[in-house]
Amino acid sequence: MEKIALVTGSSRGIGRAIAALLARSGWAVCINYRVRRDCAEDLAAQLTAEGCRVMVCQADVSDHAAVAAMVHRVEETFGPVSLLVNNAGIAGQALFQDVTDQMWHRYFAVNVDGAFHCTQAVLPHMLHEHEGCIINISSIWGLRGASCEVTYSTTKHALIGLTRSLAAELGPSHIRVNCVAPGVIKTDMLDALPPEALPQLAEDTPLGRLGTPEDIAYAIAFLADEKASFITGQVLTSDGGFLL
Repeated sequence: MEKIALVTGSSRGIGRAIAALLARSGWAVCINYRVRRDCAEDLAAQLTAEGCRVMVCQADVSDHAAVAAMVHRVEETFGPVSLLVNNAGIAGQALFQDVTDQMWHRYFAVNVDGAFHCTQAVLPHMLHEHEGCIINISSIWGLRGASCEVTYSTTKHALIGLTRSLAAELGPSHIRVNCVAPGVIKTDMLDALPPEALPQLAEDTPLGRLGTPEDIAYAIAFLADEKASFITGQVLTSDGGFLL
């Protein structure tokens, strides 16, 4: 199967770094975005100038029909997806008693339903070929509860359950399913925190620094590589030792 990757939520942050590294490593990559077309097209232009094969596709992963249309476009342009990275997600802080029905359902629609929609859309070809790789992006808060981030943490726990269950179900078809759980990563998701919180978070990390999107991209590239062909159902924590 040709190396064709779909990275959801890849116009910015961790997803952008993943898409860029995969493209520079020889993958044909679909850069997915929901609203930041400018960021997605800027990345595509950079990578195309370097000789990489990329395409840009708008889709809200919470919309089943939009995801199906996106995967169809990828198949028409490059061929069947052989690597799916379920990265698109939303986060935020709120006391649990202040969480609204709208917030709760939107987080699940993007973080969990999005992975469900994308995985179902790419699976038919993977099952036919008895080959493929799916990587879900969870969080350290999917391994340990997070005060004031109950909704986000719950969705990330769900992705770990999805990873392990799918790995068991799809293993006989030689489709690997793994998960990466990032720690505190320097992206615009940290903008909601007070500036004084960042040095403290770095100090709380045994390696003494915050993570970068590239740190997570390297973990994804490892799990997607043939050298990791005997690894499935695993959660690779990339957090500088934060949860130790």
